[in-house]
Amino acid sequence: MPENPSEPLVQIRTPKRGAARPASALEPGRARVYVETHGCQMNVADSDLLIGILAGAGYARVDRPEDADVIVVNTCAVREKAETKVLTRAHELAAIGRRHPGQVLSIVGCMAEHLKEGLALAAPVDVIAGPDSYRRLPELLATARARKHDGDRAAVVDVQLDKAETYEGLSGAEGGDGVSGFVTIQRGCDKFCTFCVVPFTRGRERGVPPREVLRQVRELAEHGYKEVVLLGQTVNSYAWEEVGFAELLRAVARIDGIERVRFTSPYPVDFTDEVVAAIADEPRICAYVHLPLQSGSDAVLARMRRGYDVAGYVAIVERLRRAMPDVALSTDILSGFSGETEDDHAATLALMRQLRFDSAFMFAYSERDLTFAAKKLPDDVTQAVKKRRLAEIIAVQERVSVEVYAAQVGKRERVLVHGPSKRDPAEMMGRTDGFKTVILPRGVGAPGELVDVRITRATMATLFGEPI
Repeated sequence: MPENPSEPLVQIRTPKRGAARPASALEPGRARVYVETHGCQMNVADSDLLIGILAGAGYARVDRPEDADVIVVNTCAVREKAETKVLTRAHELAAIGRRHPGQVLSIVGCMAEHLKEGLALAAPVDVIAGPDSYRRLPELLATARARKHDGDRAAVVDVQLDKAETYEGLSGAEGGDGVSGFVTIQRGCDKFCTFCVVPFTRGRERGVPPREVLRQVRELAEHGYKEVVLLGQTVNSYAWEEVGFAELLRAVARIDGIERVRFTSPYPVDFTDEVVAAIADEPRICAYVHLPLQSGSDAVLARMRRGYDVAGYVAIVERLRRAMPDVALSTDILSGFSGETEDDHAATLALMRQLRFDSAFMFAYSERDLTFAAKKLPDDVTQAVKKRRLAEIIAVQERVSVEVYAAQVGKRERVLVHGPSKRDPAEMMGRTDGFKTVILPRGVGAPGELVDVRITRATMATLFGEPI
């Protein structure tokens, strides 16, 4: 999961685990819910959590909005484009609701927190709930359904941030895909980068107690999950009394049944030698790090208030590669931030060529209200220049990725199988330790199985393997 300012391209995702059923197979009278997720892995993890909360309240999950009594759309607010897509989708879903009187549409998560009551003016939504309101969602939905029955069209709104809410005691095991499970170890963010709205939509930083993290990981293992991904807006800033992120990583990696441990997204300032050592020492911790860069210019990093300079960032990369020569690295690049010059842009391109990331999430800057940049820094790079610079950044990364992936051909890899390939359901898709997607032939591996393969060919973003 990329760091706050540039999440993966907005995705629409309904959890794949076998709980969703056709409406005809449900118990008569049981309320039905359809959950749709837009955004990054943190949003996916929250949707898994929501499915468990709603199941506990008697809801049955269905896999089509047309079959639902309640639609829940979990959202991201990091980029303006993400919010625009959700608003478009909300109108599409509301059209379904007009054919199903009484159906309730709920928008939850970061976008709900960002726009608050104003969201009801932009979309025909019945419930607006922020990321700290999920425990109360069954009650909010019940109120909205009752209002709708009585002809009251006013939205039910709950966007109160909670400095203590970590959703301790709940679980997302039933909502996930059964192979790779998410455990959120830290919520909120205290970094306040000048461009980022996350501290305003997710609240202040607070960690989950280690015993609770380990409980959730054990629960995933008991449900058959083979991989766990530890999540946080700045995940490596985790601290709980005397326990730091490195200690937590090692403890999670030693839980029986879990074969792989990942984490995202770390913040460069808090990437310690102890964390590097934990990744290198523990065989179950994947040798893959998503390390957000944002810019290769010290001047831009300073205006972003990132807290590190280029030399400090490069030093982290060098420490990782000394400890693990084959470590896979991905990053975030944000182009066209306030005051960015052609020299700043050239410095970013040069650093990308120097560090040679396996992959990157690359976006043009879009101003977000509430942030320091929106209030104090001019958005003075034109859209045309942003577009051109972003295209140049993408071109550099594509050339590097082609070479990095091509170098994998002929190598042996252990692949965790996730499920059928989207391109061809007869083939299987899995991932390497370094988080590279591998397409496997028909009949090779089942979801959750680790298989040894030899890489036979590669594209810019995909490997193809044959069983050994």
